[in-house]
Amino acid sequence: RAARSPKMMENKVFLSFTFYSTILILKMYVVAIITGQVRLRKKAFANPEDALRNGGLQFCREDPDVERCRRAHRNDMENIFPFLFLGAIYSLLDPSPAVARIHFFIFCMGRIIHTIAYLLRLRAPTRSVAYGVAQLPCFSMALQILLATTPYW
Repeated sequence: RAARSPKMMENKVFLSFTFYSTILILKMYVVAIITGQVRLRKKAFANPEDALRNGGLQFCREDPDVERCRRAHRNDMENIFPFLFLGAIYSLLDPSPAVARIHFFIFCMGRIIHTIAYLLRLRAPTRSVAYGVAQLPCFSMALQILLATTPYW
């Protein structure tokens, strides 16, 4: 059993943030694995050495399905990385644990639904709505961070 910092274990908001952040990072790994599997299935490799290993240089090419997976992954990076910063700082502001958990849950579910909508090509505006809903807690956390730090600028 890993040693735990007693102070960190007292911060229920940070523990909730850690849980949801870990779920999101695992989700990003899953999207990366899916991208690799689609590359193999479609024989569409980004690098000549991979194409040569899998049938020849003609397979060093782009594929619309691979590109869709890559866009989903890139969108995760553009949104989850800022969440990791905002959530960590927000956790230090001593917010209500219940309110913080709602923030983290909404973001996490929004991102999961966004990815599902992206990869399964769900009908519009499913993906856009999921994106927008996930942005709400980020804007809320950013605003609260700014309000808490404004006296120090």
